[in-house]
Amino acid sequence: MSFSGELSPSPTATVVPTGQRAARRMIPLGIVLTVISVLLLFGGIAVTAGLGDGEPNPKGIGGIVIGLFMGFISVTSLMTTWVARRSSVSVDRRGLWVSNGKAQNVIPWQSLAGVGVYWSKVGKGRVKTYSIELCPNAPIDRDDPILWPLVRDEEPLQPALPRLRYRLPVPASSRVALVTAIQRQVPRLWLGEIEREAGYMGVPDRKGHRERTQGSPR
Repeated sequence: MSFSGELSPSPTATVVPTGQRAARRMIPLGIVLTVISVLLLFGGIAVTAGLGDGEPNPKGIGGIVIGLFMGFISVTSLMTTWVARRSSVSVDRRGLWVSNGKAQNVIPWQSLAGVGVYWSKVGKGRVKTYSIELCPNAPIDRDDPILWPLVRDEEPLQPALPRLRYRLPVPASSRVALVTAIQRQVPRLWLGEIEREAGYMGVPDRKGHRERTQGSPR
């Protein structure tokens, strides 16, 4: 259950940016990959056309194909990251607002049976990753235009809770602020923090989403 439209968080809501850190890391990488793809593309064109002192060589087509493919991937990634840099989570008395940089929607507190945190250690440095787990008390729209990437289907945090829930990955630097804001608004819903295995985060059900919304105006 969620509400979309022209609604917006309260002016006094706690706002936690979630996309800036990833953008600072991914945008420079995307730029480097774009430059490499451009060099591969023009190098392939030069070899194929025999520019300079060389003879035309069809082997340059491989460089053109790789350059175009890398260019498409890197530019698409750059555009997605650039938009996502404005993503954030806001917490107010109404609920938890999720913004993906282009639009936002709210998960109302009244639609939840519990809220908790999963965390795990990954990598050689054993860096911690965190996610907010929002467990509904009623059926949810797993294809909501804004919230569907957060939906996960797995064992519940507690036996009485449903399998479907929202999983919101959050940067480690934002966890304390977000958890504090949630506990201040709905202490009765707080389920605590639970350690999970590395790689528990999972990915959105993109295939299922496409199949379920095929022919839909979403």
